[in-house]
Amino acid sequence: MKNFQTLISARELAAMLGDSQLIVVDVRHDLGDHQLGPRKYAEGHIPGAHFLSVETDLAGPHTGKNGRHPLPSVDAFVATMSALGVDATKQVVAYDSGTSTYSARLWWMLRWLGHRNAAVLDGGFRAWEAAGLPISTDIPVRKPAQFVPKVSDSPVDVDTLAQHRGEPDFTLVDARGADRFRGENETIDPVAGHIPGSVSRPFTTNLNKDQTFKDSATLRAELEQMLAGMNPGQIVHTCGSGVTACNNLLAMEHVGLRGSRLYPGSWSEWSSDPARPIAK
Repeated sequence: MKNFQTLISARELAAMLGDSQLIVVDVRHDLGDHQLGPRKYAEGHIPGAHFLSVETDLAGPHTGKNGRHPLPSVDAFVATMSALGVDATKQVVAYDSGTSTYSARLWWMLRWLGHRNAAVLDGGFRAWEAAGLPISTDIPVRKPAQFVPKVSDSPVDVDTLAQHRGEPDFTLVDARGADRFRGENETIDPVAGHIPGSVSRPFTTNLNKDQTFKDSATLRAELEQMLAGMNPGQIVHTCGSGVTACNNLLAMEHVGLRGSRLYPGSWSEWSSDPARPIAK
C-alpha cells in the first residue's frame, strides 16, 4: 500500500478500501451541536470508517483554564488509538464534513506521537459524496492493536509561549476568521481578541470553494509570502482551541514547508487568565 502523510483524494482512498492496513476515521463535528457527528455517522459514512468524538476522544478534561479542546494525556490517546487498531503498520485516513479542520486535528495528534502514515481526506465527506462513492451504515468491528507512542512533534504550552512570545522563533499565526482575530463577532469564547504579536491566516484561505485544498503551487506561494523569509520552524499555529490551527499546519506540511508547531490551548486557554495581555 502506498503511504500518505498529508492529503489523500477521494478516489485514492476508494481504491484502498478493504485493505487490512487501512484505518479510516470519521471525525465530523459541530461546535454548536456535539451530537451532529454521531448522527451523521449513523446516517451514512465511508465504508469501514470508525467514529471518534472531537470532544472526548481528541480532547482531554476541561479545567476552565486549559482551553476548550485541551490535549488528552498521552496514555489516554494511546489507549484510544490502540482500541481503534492503530499500530506502526497502519495507514490512517481521517475525514470530516469537508473543511479538513477536525480531521487535521487527528492528523496532527498522530504526528505528535510519532505516527507519520496519517492523512486527511481532501474535501472530506463532501468530496466523497460528490465523487459518487459508496456510503455505508454498517458499524465495523474494531480489532485492537498496540499503539506505541514516539513523541516527536512537541506542542508549545502556555508557559513556554508566555515566556518567549515576541521572539522570532515564536511567531504566532492565528487560523480563526479575520473578524474574530480583530476582536469582532466573537460568539464562541467569552473574551474577544488575539494573542499580541499574532498574524492572521484564516484556515479558509487554504481552501477552494469546494473545500478541497488549493493546488500546491498556489498554496506554497501564499504561505511563503506569509513567512516573509522566515523558517517554517519559527511558526507557532494558534486558533480558538487548537483545532482549526491544524489546518494551517497541514497546509504547510503538504507543500513542503515543514517544522512549524502548534499551541494547542490557543486563544481559549490564553484568554482564560485575565493577567495575560490581549490585542484587538
